[in-house]
Amino acid sequence: MSNIQDKVVIIMGASSGIGEATTKKLAQEGAKLVIAARREDRLKALIESLPNTDISFMVADVTNKDEVEAVVDLAIEKHGRVDVLFNNTGIMPQSLLSDLKIDEWRQMLDINVMGVLNGIAAVLPIMQKQKSGHIVTTASEAGHVVFQQGAVYSGTKFAVRAIMETLRQEERNNQIRSTLISPGTVNTELHLTISDSERREWIENLQQEIGLQSSDVADAVAYAIGTPKSVNIGEILMVPATPMD
Repeated sequence: MSNIQDKVVIIMGASSGIGEATTKKLAQEGAKLVIAARREDRLKALIESLPNTDISFMVADVTNKDEVEAVVDLAIEKHGRVDVLFNNTGIMPQSLLSDLKIDEWRQMLDINVMGVLNGIAAVLPIMQKQKSGHIVTTASEAGHVVFQQGAVYSGTKFAVRAIMETLRQEERNNQIRSTLISPGTVNTELHLTISDSERREWIENLQQEIGLQSSDVADAVAYAIGTPKSVNIGEILMVPATPMD
């Protein structure tokens, strides 16, 4: 039997990309799933594609603390516990700092950082009481390296690395594990959050030419949460092996 069988897993940002692929992967492994995102139609379609799966959904925006808590409440109501939270929402607007796109900066901070913190805040008291749990968060290779036009995006991912490592240190005595998944370029819809059309097209082409697939990242998530309770995979840094021209 898989170590994932019957685990209660909450997946935030499940409507597309990495979240969708992880939902499918964990469904195959027999997890009990509670999925959430903002797009109800996508969530319903995903559930319909997974018959004979213990899966439920709720529409939620990770920047809204009450909505995130409602997702966790649904998991507790249905299953009585939360074994895994997968924080998997993010946006990637890119621009020069001199472009002064302050609204985009604030939105990135709200989703990429506060969204993660809202998820942690919603499950941590439950996991502390259980004396068990696993919090997994999608970050990025950009949390290790910086690049022009990516100052704020990289800044949010560096912040998430710090938050997750501190979480690991603070909660290890409560048997709460934490894992950061840091992929390089992945072929998802993330480029659509870039407002500059030229930059968006460049990133889209890069994703298609050398990007990891969402299923690759889903496999990494499944590996991390499938390890024995005595093992904490602190971070998985994964980058495309495809050579660039």
